[in-house]
Amino acid sequence: MSVSHHPYRTYRTTVAHRTQLSPNFLRVTLTGPDLVHFGTAGLDQRIKLVLPLPDGSFTDVGQFDETVGMMEWYRRWRELPDESRNPIRTYTIRAVRPEVREIDVDFVLHGTEGPASAWASAAAPGAPLVVIGPDARADETGGLEWNPGDAGSVLIAGDETAVPAICAIVESLPAHVTGSVYIEVPTEADALPLAAPEGVAIRWLARGSAAHGLRLSAAVHAWGETRAAEDEPAATTGTELADPSEDEVLWEVPDAAVGSCYAWLAGEASTITALRRHLVRNLGIDRRSVAFMGYWRRGRAEAA
Repeated sequence: MSVSHHPYRTYRTTVAHRTQLSPNFLRVTLTGPDLVHFGTAGLDQRIKLVLPLPDGSFTDVGQFDETVGMMEWYRRWRELPDESRNPIRTYTIRAVRPEVREIDVDFVLHGTEGPASAWASAAAPGAPLVVIGPDARADETGGLEWNPGDAGSVLIAGDETAVPAICAIVESLPAHVTGSVYIEVPTEADALPLAAPEGVAIRWLARGSAAHGLRLSAAVHAWGETRAAEDEPAATTGTELADPSEDEVLWEVPDAAVGSCYAWLAGEASTITALRRHLVRNLGIDRRSVAFMGYWRRGRAEAA
């Protein structure tokens, strides 16, 4: 009799080693025996990191019991008192090597105020971390938003929080795809090596002392001006767009992209929302060809 596996499962892992990629990017390689089953979808595959409490412990709410559904143990987690509730944060997997039971997760280091950055800054080899990720044995998969359809041209834009996803996506692009990739990072030294098809231009935008999102917005607007000058045909359907509220989850991904151009935007919510509005309202790109994801919102902690 076949065994049914949930699309996501809980993995106990420990830090195998750390690699400082740049002043603000740290790669943590995690290992664990169960990672042999970790899904290998790649691209912008989302995972959840369950961070240890200050004493290094993980409150057991059933997350390690495969007979307990994720929604059930998540409900129990939400009902815990603050001092017993392990922080949970969303990340994108950077690389998966099930054959050696390893995965890579890239962290943006921004001090010790946030629990994930604080953990990554201090985590030494052997430090434990719980990962909620896809199970390769499951019939279904989830947590992927990249869906360009038949589009031969792409626009990819994001800040440093989107770098792991962007790098994984760009490295997977077919050779015939053309397009532009804009990545805003804190400093020039944070530009990472990235292989792309010949027709895809990569621009790393060092923020320096500029406001967050300013350089990314300017680059995408300049891309739009070039597109208009080249008389790229604008979409005529599906362009109605309402501004989301402050409390709304800023996340919209088309089920099936249409047209010859596909845009993928991720990063700080207000910046990404404004860019999506510009693409759809001002440039006439069909909203069904624009995926936008507010990975974080300035001034607010992530809601797990």
